Amino acid sequence: MKTFKLEATPREAFGKKASKEMRKQGLVPVVLYGRQPVELPLKGELNTGEKIVETGSGKGLIVSELTVTAEGVRKLIYSPDIFLVEIEIKGNKAVKAILQASQYHPVTDNLLHIDFLEVFDNKPIRMEVPVELVGHAAGVRSGGKLNQTMRKLKVTGLAANIPEKLAVNIDNLELGKVIKVAELQFDNIEIVSPKNSVVCMVKMTRAAQSAATSASK
Repeated sequence: MKTFKLEATPREAFGKKASKEMRKQGLVPVVLYGRQPVELPLKGELNTGEKIVETGSGKGLIVSELTVTAEGVRKLIYSPDIFLVEIEIKGNKAVKAILQASQYHPVTDNLLHIDFLEVFDNKPIRMEVPVELVGHAAGVRSGGKLNQTMRKLKVTGLAANIPEKLAVNIDNLELGKVIKVAELQFDNIEIVSPKNSVVCMVKMTRAAQSAATSASK
């Protein structure tokens, strides 16, 4: 997985009014959700922009409220690729994370908000990975039409083991046949998308059907 470097600044002002003003300045509000539980009550002080979300049993998670520039995050948001994001927080240490969600204005489609999830080298993560069909389907050579029904698959694994793309070989995909999630397997990761979901298929076209009918006569 590629690495994307991003600079962030802790927030000091909160609320809708503050967020609106930030966006006017070309900034985007960001929330970084930590995944490392901390004991409560917390020993020591929180950094600027950080708060504790209680999870029960005397533990909590640190959530960081930050801002990034719209320009700085543009190539991350508007990209078909997936990234491991290294967030350099001003006045604090760098954090590894993945993009969890993004919110856009319903009319202008401008970026309004981003959620990141902290990543650790020894803890598995779950994310969607693009599917790339590789090869030339036998069914297409017979006159069928290839249809890719799933562009991404959900997988779980260590960040270091998650590939940029999931390559699916379609050379042996015959006319009228499908490839389902259950048929796929990749090293060091687990696919968690529904096993009966169809990833791709070769549809019968009128031309292929006519050819098959003629051949049977």
